[in-house]
Amino acid sequence: MLQDSSPDRRAALKSRHRQAIVDAAAALMEERTGIDFTVDELAGRADVSRRTVFNHFSSVDDVVIEVCGDVLNAVVETLAEVPPEGGGTEASMMEEVAEAFRSTDLVAPMAYLTRMLGGPNEEPSPRQALMTLRVFTEVSNRLLAAMLRRRPDADKLSVHLLVGSVAGGVGVLYHHWAAETAAVDTPQSREVWARHLERLIRAVRNGHGTESPPRQMA
Repeated sequence: MLQDSSPDRRAALKSRHRQAIVDAAAALMEERTGIDFTVDELAGRADVSRRTVFNHFSSVDDVVIEVCGDVLNAVVETLAEVPPEGGGTEASMMEEVAEAFRSTDLVAPMAYLTRMLGGPNEEPSPRQALMTLRVFTEVSNRLLAAMLRRRPDADKLSVHLLVGSVAGGVGVLYHHWAAETAAVDTPQSREVWARHLERLIRAVRNGHGTESPPRQMA
């Protein structure tokens, strides 16, 4: 007797609707270089009802968070490609996370994030500032989940502390990098990002306060 596959069809339809909403939001953001669109505009672009949008997301902001989180998700994908360090110690996990961030091009997605949520040359609104924070929190949560899957036998608190330190530090670096480089994707801005990232990795690996800040150019 054939089993009823309707639950599978419903799940597939639900997944398609969610992806259509995310894709529509990304298209609207690109067209308008920002997040100034309504639920009705989003629903129309995704070819779904307003109710369907709210079945998946509680607000337009939540859709935008997912779009921006997907753009920065490359670091999570890169982690899966990093060869595991031996032993599963905190030091080896640190090297895996560090290599994932070193090997991921975050400059291009961070430039995109700045264009969408407010550039460094303009004062972000409270909404934009909160959304930026939520984006980096979302990426941190995805990275944490990936690391816990990767190291199921590791001490969970150690994994939380490690990922929180690095991912949270990257969120701080983003603001400094954007202020220094106007958040543009150039060879010079990439050098600035690489330099700041290495400083963060050293600070997390060796402890804050173990190195002097770099001298400012005269």
